[in-house]
Amino acid sequence: MIATGKTELSKGTRPDGATNEADASRKVREMFTQIAPRYDLLNHLLSLQLDRVWRARTARKLRTILQRPDAVVLDLCCGTGDLAFALKKKGRARVIGADFAHTMLVRANEKSAADLGAAIPFLESDALQLPFADASFDLVTAAFGFRNLANYEAGLREMQRVLKPSGTIGILEFTEPPAGLFGDFYRWYFRKILPRVGGAISGDAAAYKYLPSSVARFFRPEELCDLMRTVGLQNVEAAVWTGGTVALHTGVKSVGLSGRPAPANISFQSSSQ
Repeated sequence: MIATGKTELSKGTRPDGATNEADASRKVREMFTQIAPRYDLLNHLLSLQLDRVWRARTARKLRTILQRPDAVVLDLCCGTGDLAFALKKKGRARVIGADFAHTMLVRANEKSAADLGAAIPFLESDALQLPFADASFDLVTAAFGFRNLANYEAGLREMQRVLKPSGTIGILEFTEPPAGLFGDFYRWYFRKILPRVGGAISGDAAAYKYLPSSVARFFRPEELCDLMRTVGLQNVEAAVWTGGTVALHTGVKSVGLSGRPAPANISFQSSSQ
């Protein structure tokens, strides 16, 4: 694990009261299960619709892979599927979504059935223990979910395991802007206004207090890039957008990396309905 100023907090998320990785995962799952009914509304409202822009921009950045008809893409921590839909709309690649919060996947399947994007299989799966063969995907993404993993290094290694050699990882995450007028306003809004509005609408005040605290504890873009390099990814870089509030981190799996034999009879059919 790389050394940062965040010490233990840099190893993985720790919601209030969580004492270990298993406890952290359980609390995160419960949190997202609770807020799923209003999740999309609050994402769009609290980001002033910018979340749509960030996902669309991510899809544009990755379009070289997405436009390949033979490419297979895994969107981890997919929530209600917004990034998966954005990726699917940008090309001809096959896109699969995975998340461990069942209620999020129910909503994702409803949106897929309504043809908001295209038919996408959504799987109920823990990002730290994926049920996929080694070297299954050409692209593995995560939008605003990697930060919630109980172990960041283990999450990156699992993403890398299921990625084909020369495949790409793309992680879209919040980050904190530098000090200054905009940065100070952002922190005031993120820590004072967002939790109140989110808690009032969702009915879960704790979830929207967790959001700004998890961002404050998380890596800065250069730190996450360092961790990506530590696990063996190459050509690692971060594109920082919207005044330093979000960043898309990308890296490529080395051709020389190999994995264990593939598990048998794993299919890409939805288990969340």
